[in-house]
Amino acid sequence: MTFFRVLFASAILLASTAYAAAGQMVNVQVNGLVCDFCARSLEAKFGERPEVASIDVNLDTKIISIGMNAGKDIDDATIRSTVTEAGFDVVTINRATTP
Repeated sequence: MTFFRVLFASAILLASTAYAAAGQMVNVQVNGLVCDFCARSLEAKFGERPEVASIDVNLDTKIISIGMNAGKDIDDATIRSTVTEAGFDVVTINRATTP
């Protein structure tokens, strides 16, 4: 029984540490995303930035989900210019803290 208590306490500690280290998630709705090549070009553009931990481009919803490294951020103007330089139009930018 003590083993399970220690295991449970370790799991809670690990989860709380992951929560504290989580960065911000930025969802960018984009016009003009129509093909896999479009998605890969945006992934490459944002993927080279040191602030970015992850990027996912969804062609069905036309949303780019950018996960930031903990304590890092990219301002909206930089996001807009990066998307625009790649040949697309930004519709909206929404920010949320990841759990």
